[in-house]
Amino acid sequence: MKRSIVAAAAAVILPTMTFAAELKVLSTQATEDTYRELVPQFEKATGHKVATIFTGTLDAQKRLAAGENYDMIIMASPAIDAQIKAGKVVSGSRVDLAKSGVGAAVPKGAPKPDISTTEALKKTLLAAKSIGYSTGPSGVYMISLFEKLGLMDQVKPKLKQTPTGVFVGTIIANREVEVGFQQVSEVGNFPGVDYIGPLPADVQQMTVFSSGIVVDAKEAEPARTLVKFLTTPEAGAAFRKRGMEPG
Repeated sequence: MKRSIVAAAAAVILPTMTFAAELKVLSTQATEDTYRELVPQFEKATGHKVATIFTGTLDAQKRLAAGENYDMIIMASPAIDAQIKAGKVVSGSRVDLAKSGVGAAVPKGAPKPDISTTEALKKTLLAAKSIGYSTGPSGVYMISLFEKLGLMDQVKPKLKQTPTGVFVGTIIANREVEVGFQQVSEVGNFPGVDYIGPLPADVQQMTVFSSGIVVDAKEAEPARTLVKFLTTPEAGAAFRKRGMEPG
């Protein structure tokens, strides 16, 4: 019989726990759904309390640059590395939690275009009247992909970028765009959209999302305990449910 995630996590982390703490976490949104499932179980297993701000990459970077205080951050791994270089995150504390590719979706009930091959994707992009993308890692990649495919001039007038912290699924569901692209974990189960699928393998990019312990964190050890919880096999199963691969 499988252990519950609470029991499994408690076996891993309770031996290191000496007191109940209140953790402050800053996280971008690709891991949000899984994290929201896991953290209440972490709190139940440990007695710790976790207050988390979810926001877009650009806003997270602004918050850190402004000196806001957190114990732990979760961002794409290059952003974590940049924060280590900037002296905001403890060197050596980066732990990779999960990785996600980029997927596409359309408004609920709309015809699903073909993106199964690169050629089909190109035709879909050229035929679409409007295309949504984000300010985060997936959006940065999509811009580079449009350029790589030689389509930037044709698609540029049709692009609509969401503000930092706003899911692409929002503008898809509101029918502001015909098709939108974001991390599979963010767009795959978004209310009001129909998920098409991931980008073709030959033009796919996997983004790794990682945690890091903030320099001068008040609750550094409990934060490391949370990281251990988020990297248990049972937590990995929760990531997989949302189209992500652990580690």
